[in-house]
Amino acid sequence: MSEEQKNNSGGNDPKRQAEFRVPPRTWIVWILILGTIVTLMMFRDRVSDTRREELKTYDLRQKIEKNLIAQATVANSQQSAAYDVTGTYFKADADGNKEMVDGKAVEIPFHAKVLLTDSLADQLQNLPGVQVREPNTMLTSILISLLPILLIAGLIWFFFIRQIKMAGKGALSFGKSRARLLAKERNKTTFKDVAGIDEAIDETKELVEFLKDPRKFQRLGGRIPKGVLMVGPPGTGKTLLAKAIAGEADAAFFSISGSDFVEMFVGVGASRVRDMFEQARKNTPCLIFIDEIDAVGRSRGHGLGGGNDEREQTLNALLVEMDGFDTTDGIIIIAATNRPDVLDPALLRPGRFDRQVTVNLPDVRGREAILKVHAKNIKLVPDVDLSVIARGTPGYSGAELANLLNEAALLAAGLNKKAVTMKELEEARDKVRWGRERRSMAMTEEEKRNTAWHEAGHALVNVMLQHTHPLHKVTIIPRGQALGATMYLPKDDVLSRRRKEMLDTLAVTMAGRIAEEIVSEDVSTGAAGDIQQATSMVRAMVTQFGMSDKLGMVQYGNDDEYVFLGRELARPKSYSEATAREIDDEVRHLIDTAYKRAQDLIYSNRDKVELIAKLLLEYETLDGAQVEEIVRTGKLTSLPPKPGADVGPMQGAPAGTPVPEPPPKPAPPAMPGLGAPAPAAA
Repeated sequence: MSEEQKNNSGGNDPKRQAEFRVPPRTWIVWILILGTIVTLMMFRDRVSDTRREELKTYDLRQKIEKNLIAQATVANSQQSAAYDVTGTYFKADADGNKEMVDGKAVEIPFHAKVLLTDSLADQLQNLPGVQVREPNTMLTSILISLLPILLIAGLIWFFFIRQIKMAGKGALSFGKSRARLLAKERNKTTFKDVAGIDEAIDETKELVEFLKDPRKFQRLGGRIPKGVLMVGPPGTGKTLLAKAIAGEADAAFFSISGSDFVEMFVGVGASRVRDMFEQARKNTPCLIFIDEIDAVGRSRGHGLGGGNDEREQTLNALLVEMDGFDTTDGIIIIAATNRPDVLDPALLRPGRFDRQVTVNLPDVRGREAILKVHAKNIKLVPDVDLSVIARGTPGYSGAELANLLNEAALLAAGLNKKAVTMKELEEARDKVRWGRERRSMAMTEEEKRNTAWHEAGHALVNVMLQHTHPLHKVTIIPRGQALGATMYLPKDDVLSRRRKEMLDTLAVTMAGRIAEEIVSEDVSTGAAGDIQQATSMVRAMVTQFGMSDKLGMVQYGNDDEYVFLGRELARPKSYSEATAREIDDEVRHLIDTAYKRAQDLIYSNRDKVELIAKLLLEYETLDGAQVEEIVRTGKLTSLPPKPGADVGPMQGAPAGTPVPEPPPKPAPPAMPGLGAPAPAAA
């Protein structure tokens, strides 16, 4: 046989042979199926025998003499000298003639137990359709009698005993650990696939180096951390970093989620924790990765759960296994969460989670590196500059950047393009952050006019104030949940907020309602999102950031904690009713002041607001440079293209223009349109 034929046929490859090998317990299932069929056939024969008419020897002879036997079967039995005769006979009337129904003789089944004499045997043998069966043997009788017992015993073994023996797979093995041993051959993720979090990678590389060369650290008396807790916002790459550690480390890697411990049975979570560490001790040195550990690691004794809470039992078992009397070296715990504030203090102490690795949102260099990693599988045109997209996406997480490239590829594929261009990347950035354009949405002319004035007010005040972020673009095309949007993006990464910047942003937020009121001489629900954002921002300035001259640098309350997430249900107030009244007055004063500033700017530049609104009604979208030209000169020389022109998703803006992204909370990323809540902030 040639080498190629060996490869095609499988050769001596054990993996290929295992694919065609019959499972060892398959024959048991086939025996049960055949036994069930035989048993059902036996019961069928018994049921059919009860429906037959019993004939005596005299009656049988009479029907034989009158030639009324249609067919018969003679069976001998070793248990008695009698013969069993079964069959059917023709029904006859009083004159001995066969009764006919639809041209056919009526047949009646019968059974007779007779002593077979020579004359009767001769009469039966001369009848047509008579069969003589051989006598039953002793072995056949024993098998038939034992078959139901064997069938029941097989079913009991299959559904109960076998399930108990199958550890981890049976129905009664709910106390076994659900941790999955990740094979190194299947995990192809390494540190080369992780970008934008260089400091976190450096800290976790120590774990890999320790597993490869423990003496390097033990030579000076050092001890590797027993646990590493990765903390960071969602989508920053915590789970991806754990996969990279598993791909780099030459050790066993167990992966489990925090929600896999607790189920409907009491004590299952603690049992699974013990079983997981028992498996880990058999494979030391090893790594255990627990994703979303806050599902079982929340603070004990808070909220509605008592001391007998199932989750607390699981946490106690985890605490003991990580650092207790029977602690084994060589097991490193890696956990990930985006809620470190609700974790139990005993879980965070040195000896359990010795080190906390913060995985923050990437900076501009990190975003560019992340885009390059994810762009390996995306076909881009040669002139695409990912650094421009990186500068225009501050505040984006790694997951959002990956989604941005994927959305751009989908947009280019929908336009039948051979590669992704900057236009698709810029549209994908806006789509990921603010939602997709809804050009098919039906709006009346009055709604369009109100939306245009609303967004024109936001845009004008944003350009005229000094401490606001640069205007990206303003549009009355519905996007996401908003009927229109004024988008502004910072030039650089926003690490902290200034008081002047927040006050100017507050004035921009108020400007939409003011401009809308001018044109319609009425107010609508379109500013609901503006009011909500302004109120939350001002209240944070007063109670948390110490930006109020009247109330000073005092924190009032702790509103960033949520009930039922591991803290007390009843939270006492940290200030008096008089202070609460002062807080409300100060919030109202700052909002009224910002409203008055925006009102003065809009009334003094009403002609420019009107021009912006008219251009929005005609062209639907204006970019930041065009709005700045209107505010500076009172006219627009570079007219944008008409709606529907093939200029790509960024109408009126040159391809590749660097545009940054909205700041994090509490500043809104875009001013919402009429009748819609504000888009979610980063």
